[in-house]
Amino acid sequence: MATLVALVASGGLLALMGGIWVSTQMTGPGDEFAECRMGTVAGGAETIGGPFTLVNAAGETVTDAEVITEPALVYFGYTFCPDVCPLDTVRNAEATDILEEQGHSVTPVMISIDPARDTPEVMGEYSEAIHPRMVGLTGSEEQVQAATQAYRAYAKKNDSGDDYYLVDHSTFTYLVLPEQGFVEFFRRELTADEVAERSACFLDKL
Repeated sequence: MATLVALVASGGLLALMGGIWVSTQMTGPGDEFAECRMGTVAGGAETIGGPFTLVNAAGETVTDAEVITEPALVYFGYTFCPDVCPLDTVRNAEATDILEEQGHSVTPVMISIDPARDTPEVMGEYSEAIHPRMVGLTGSEEQVQAATQAYRAYAKKNDSGDDYYLVDHSTFTYLVLPEQGFVEFFRRELTADEVAERSACFLDKL
């Protein structure tokens, strides 16, 4: 089952998402980041992201404006994830350190898609283990669903009837800027160096 979930999470959901993501570079006139974009989304980047209200590791209700105060690498996952999420979040943490060495301050963020198990305390412990600046967010079912839908992420619980269920999910990492919002996504097969390099192209233009 874990192998199946990893396969689904690593990209098999693209067809299910109805062609939301396309790999051809398409940018509009006046796009300051045109040369940085390696891909785009149907309908344009402005259709991804937006306001959210979630709960941080301290149990405080926070908004996107309070969380994304600098460039952020945003990922949707869950702490019980057996393999995909740890690899992806560690990759993002490594990219964060590479960017810091280049003079760019970036915040890695993980938004839980499993609020029933991912309490604020659990998210705090998980985030601290991944990176000292990582922000872990959870919330009510409604809050998490709203954030997931805003970023057009996919998440579906496999109800096994016990506490050891798994969750199928998409595995994109989103580069989000405080003023511009969502500007780019990264697939999980990219290395930390590649994520850092592609992110730096955007950050150098700020």
